[in-house]
Amino acid sequence: MKLTLTTFLTLDGVMQAPGAPDEDRTGGFAHGGWLMPYADDDMGALVVDWFAKADAFLLGRRTYDIFAAHWPYVGGEDPIAAALNTLPKHVVSSAPGAPAWHNAERVTLDDVASLKARPGRELQVHGSGQLARTLMARGLIDEYRLLVFPVVLGTGRRFFEEPDQLAALRLTGTKTARSGMVAHTYEPDGAPRYGSAALTG
Repeated sequence: MKLTLTTFLTLDGVMQAPGAPDEDRTGGFAHGGWLMPYADDDMGALVVDWFAKADAFLLGRRTYDIFAAHWPYVGGEDPIAAALNTLPKHVVSSAPGAPAWHNAERVTLDDVASLKARPGRELQVHGSGQLARTLMARGLIDEYRLLVFPVVLGTGRRFFEEPDQLAALRLTGTKTARSGMVAHTYEPDGAPRYGSAALTG
């Protein structure tokens, strides 16, 4: 399966608590719910289309807990809820015990390669910042889907904040919503390349 990452980002790269004020107040973060004023039908259609390509999900423990507290209670006619409530969910966590959500299991980072080797379309990561940064550093992400919103917060956990996240990316698609959200799709393109603007001669 292709491993894809979908994440919501502010213009300054913050990915923390996009959906609600109390979603994640770690570090005293006071800007939860920053995405919601920009959530329109264009964004919804794009996200639904991506969820329709999933055959399984790979989630960090924090994102799993947030999803498990919400999506099982959303009506089955919602396509995102239908996918999350029925498809396999692999939760990367060191916490003991099996996750309680239907069709969920606990896995380790060492299991990711074997999960990718299974037949199917997409193994999708949504949010899951710490997990996503680790997967990026290990070169395991096949496609990045970065939804960038026209807001700057100045504080909060950012996706690109680890020194071992060095990578070049190749843009493969861009879609713009009426709200101002821009979705960029990228594939890995090796290591960063460098040059110089210095005058020579």
